[in-house]
Amino acid sequence: MLLLIVAYLGGVLTILSPCILPVLPFVFARADRPFRSHGMPMLLGMALAFSAIATLAAVGGGWVVALNEYGRYAAIALLAVFGVTLLFPSVADRLSRPLVALGLRLSGPASEKKASVFSPLLLGVGTGLLWAPCAGPILGLILTGAALNGASIGTSLLLLAYAAGACTSLAAALLFGGRLFSAMKGSLRTGEWMRRVAGVAVLVGVGAIALGLDTGLLSRLSVGTTSALEKALVEKIDMPMPSPQPKASIDPGGLMLTSTQPEPKKPALALPDEGGFPSLAGATEWLNSAPLTPEGLRGKVVLVDFWTYSCINCLRTLPYVRAWAEKYKDAGLVVVGVHAPEFAFEKQPANVRRATKDLGIGFPVAVDSNYAIWRSFGNQYWPAFYVVDAQGRIRHHQFGEGQYAKSEQVIQQLLAEAGRPVVPADTVSPEGQGTQAAAAASPALSGETYLGYERAQSFASPGGIAKDRARVYPAASSLRANQWALSGEWSVESERAVLVRANGRIAYRFHARDLHLVLGPSADGKPVRFKVLIDGKPPLADHGTDTDAQGNGTIDGQRLYQLVRQTANEKDRLFEIEFLDAGAQAYVFTFG
Repeated sequence: MLLLIVAYLGGVLTILSPCILPVLPFVFARADRPFRSHGMPMLLGMALAFSAIATLAAVGGGWVVALNEYGRYAAIALLAVFGVTLLFPSVADRLSRPLVALGLRLSGPASEKKASVFSPLLLGVGTGLLWAPCAGPILGLILTGAALNGASIGTSLLLLAYAAGACTSLAAALLFGGRLFSAMKGSLRTGEWMRRVAGVAVLVGVGAIALGLDTGLLSRLSVGTTSALEKALVEKIDMPMPSPQPKASIDPGGLMLTSTQPEPKKPALALPDEGGFPSLAGATEWLNSAPLTPEGLRGKVVLVDFWTYSCINCLRTLPYVRAWAEKYKDAGLVVVGVHAPEFAFEKQPANVRRATKDLGIGFPVAVDSNYAIWRSFGNQYWPAFYVVDAQGRIRHHQFGEGQYAKSEQVIQQLLAEAGRPVVPADTVSPEGQGTQAAAAASPALSGETYLGYERAQSFASPGGIAKDRARVYPAASSLRANQWALSGEWSVESERAVLVRANGRIAYRFHARDLHLVLGPSADGKPVRFKVLIDGKPPLADHGTDTDAQGNGTIDGQRLYQLVRQTANEKDRLFEIEFLDAGAQAYVFTFG
């Protein structure tokens, strides 16, 4: 309801925008006629036309996200046209001239002979098409949310609320036309000046993107669950969620963590009915399989695994999921991985394909870059398991790592319920390697730490973070436990920090056995060399799988890198990483 009110008020304020000016002649042309027979149909037509155009824009935004590799060029062209129309209103006038001519014809004497509401309704449609480019900040948020979360009834209601707000303003113009128009004139000159400044800014930005000077801009516009807007919209969706296991805890980044110690196997588990098998529709792509449906999987026991490839907690569950998929495939188990991205780069289909292959995943994977399946399950965590019985009912869920023996017992019990004659009774004990190795027995005292300003905490560089602009950060004189700092020239963005000049550093005082960092190479894909130090010295035996004993390594793709792997986590240690080349992208520290 709050979002509907905000959208409505945003529409009301649209009348203060200079770009509403072409619409006003059509509105005032009806000011001397009965409001019910002329004003109301015209405003209805405007609202419907505007909502239709805005909905198409929202769906188009979703296409751009789904076709990430090609959408960038289309977005550059659209931004350029938008900037030109802001800078040169005459261009916008020429583009809208056919609609203006239609409006004038409809509002002229010829149409006065017709007594039906068709003429004012069609006039409203024409003016609504002309009015649609007057997208203020509120409408921008609605369209962005629709692109991120997919077109829905909720999005259409928000767009209708926005249109209704603007129609309220125009209805007031019809009822109090002359005085309202005079009051508006004072704000139009200032608004026109701001419009031209915005046009210049847009064109400068388009030039920078086209030249490759800021290739991160469009990816920032398409962030997934990590953006503030997306989190706000997800929180507004009132969907029932199963309760986490009592032993589960949430780390500072919001990922579910549980004890890795297996629970004693019980003779039988109480597996209540938690609801029907939600839809698997909406995936942007399927890997290792044709698209699957709940109906097509009826008769099978299904394990649905929500994961994302840069998440350490997800990676450490993969050895078990792969082992279950192989062990029970002949007994009637189907494992379905749902890859729901945390960062923008995890939406790129090529990255997901590469990660799926590199991680040795052979079971079907739904690439859920628009969070359609995520929403249908009402899911909120990585990793998350949902086990569905042969009748299509969810009978068990597990959020986070651990309790593998219990999850396997659930699989065995549901296969037995389905009448499978041979169900293995033992449990798997896979040994994960590298980032897939099990977490340390003693818990890490350092929590997930994001480097983008949107979720950054415990930043200790003098002067704080300069958002979205390059700045030379001085080295911090000292760091307390779980504090981190930059040194060198960096640009800190909403979900990452990008190194502008070579030899920049990141320091972190941590307490954990393992230290991981999600990294990416330069924007043009060139590898970035780095060197790791622990307490000012090479890591030697404590190096991770992505570094050697001297701490040397290379960023060759956008993924999670294991930089430190100690035999124990007995004390605080100072981690430092120096990037020898410019362009390094750093997203988040995770520990184990």
